[in-house]
Amino acid sequence: MDGIRFSHTSVLLYECIDALNIRDGYTYIDCTAGGGGHSLEIAKRLGKDSRLICFDRDRDAIAAATKRLEGYLDKVTFINDNFSSLGDVIRELKIDNLGGVLADLGCSSYQFDTKDRGFSYMQDARLDMRMDTDSPLSAYNVVNEYSEDELKRIFFEYGEEKFSARIASAIVKKRALSPIESTVELADIIKSAIPAAKRQDGPHPAKRTFQAIRIEVNGELDAIKPLIKSAANGLVSGGRLAIISFHSLEDRLVKLGYRDLAGGCTCPKDFPICVCGNKPILKEITKKPTLPSEEEINSNPRSRSAKLRIAEKI
Repeated sequence: MDGIRFSHTSVLLYECIDALNIRDGYTYIDCTAGGGGHSLEIAKRLGKDSRLICFDRDRDAIAAATKRLEGYLDKVTFINDNFSSLGDVIRELKIDNLGGVLADLGCSSYQFDTKDRGFSYMQDARLDMRMDTDSPLSAYNVVNEYSEDELKRIFFEYGEEKFSARIASAIVKKRALSPIESTVELADIIKSAIPAAKRQDGPHPAKRTFQAIRIEVNGELDAIKPLIKSAANGLVSGGRLAIISFHSLEDRLVKLGYRDLAGGCTCPKDFPICVCGNKPILKEITKKPTLPSEEEINSNPRSRSAKLRIAEKI
């Protein structure tokens, strides 16, 4: 990590640990190890016959988590990969005692605060935003190579940006003169495309567009449904799935993913008998998401938008 300390405050830490209901004799998976905060608290509670699997696609995160969990390495396996491969890993490692799965869908503070990663509109850096630095697609590619219609779509769908058309048009006009290279340059273009009266209050005018580009670069929404399905299939009866989301798009996918697997029969209501054969495999533990306390928000403002949803294997 070139001397840079991987810093990240784990959100809803003890709420997540309680949600997993950790018991001896089971395997637990942290799909987003980050700096190892959640993983460390899980590891502390592992019995002699339990194991922890830690995923992260960011090599810096794996290095930081390995160091943080150095007292528990005999019980921990690290996997440098996207959690979209969860189902494959469960099969390859022949895990038949999966007691809990945790996923924190947010970016780490390290990724936002490390200038060279190009995530933040607050620091000038080359456009990047890749969680996996080996990925071929970066923010630079999206901004300079996507069509105006594609940009408009992702800004609207992933950023819920009402000025998506104006921003996409401004980007295309600017890049026709020269490529857009940096985060601050892009932020200035976005700001100039939004009417001045709409820039006075609320979040930074570039926040939604940067979120949309980051989601596109990392395929963040695409991995949620497979994660829920793989976890639900792999968990033992009574096993728990806990997912933290940070914006409405993620939370909606988590809520619907749980609901689909908790619903069972999908036959039309006027059918006299079930012909689909679908049975519920999850039950929702939290009908409404668990939110951070005021105390946590005050100590870690980035936790403000976090929502934790918990489901249990039937």
